[in-house]
Amino acid sequence: MTDWNEVAQNIPLPDPVQGPRIIAVANQKGGVGKTTTTINLATALAAVTKKVLVIDLDPQGNASTGLGVDRKSRQLDTYRMLIDGVSLQGVVQKSAVPGLHVVPAGVDLSGAELELVDMDKREHRLKQAIGDGAQAYDYVLIDCPPALGLLTLNALIASQAVLVPLQCEFFALEGLSHLMKTIERVRKVFNPILEIQGIVLTMFDKRNNLSEQVSNDVREYFGDKVYNTVIPRNVRVSEAPSHGLPVLMYDMQCAGSQAYLHLAGEVLRREGHMNI
Repeated sequence: MTDWNEVAQNIPLPDPVQGPRIIAVANQKGGVGKTTTTINLATALAAVTKKVLVIDLDPQGNASTGLGVDRKSRQLDTYRMLIDGVSLQGVVQKSAVPGLHVVPAGVDLSGAELELVDMDKREHRLKQAIGDGAQAYDYVLIDCPPALGLLTLNALIASQAVLVPLQCEFFALEGLSHLMKTIERVRKVFNPILEIQGIVLTMFDKRNNLSEQVSNDVREYFGDKVYNTVIPRNVRVSEAPSHGLPVLMYDMQCAGSQAYLHLAGEVLRREGHMNI
């Protein structure tokens, strides 16, 4: 198992940044590395002594599992926060990562979309629930569900920025255009400060010409919004969640871990020069 101090030593320290910084990790297409990116980026931020909270807004609850939260201990979860009005402090739990807290997702969250429809200020429930509780953290990362429904809309309204994991395949480009239109609508109607923090290319296979083609196309269109770091396909990244650990704590030397360390450095450098 990875030594925690070793993780911290492999990430460049950022310039100071005022918090809290709330970032939605979103893509309506499933299987693009969204949750994996959330938990490993959060782990890397915690490794450099940032106070980090992950809000698991995906009914599958994979971020909670990947951060070592047992399903039996998820009675107080994002559903209770959104629907029942339980405070952020009342649903936060410690994760398997030192300095990283999580609001887990339980089975009830799958019904939240329907229940939110008839509620007052249904699009703002998450923002209201987070409230002043976010002041205890430097970074809040929201793992969104793979859909552009009310849960994702709540995340986009509650956030200052969006980080988009993009799988290196053709259909992912189609989905990205839909997401960008949604973000623009949210910015115009609900949240004028919302911005694209960055696009990270995931599941990159250097043996596959399509990966390179998708990478070139995305970089040509979105320019410096695309991170230099790409996340490769890696077996150790796939194995880590079964151990209830981010890959950075499971095997820091593997190619996937090294990529997420580099990604964290890029995120911190971008965030360090933002006026929040």
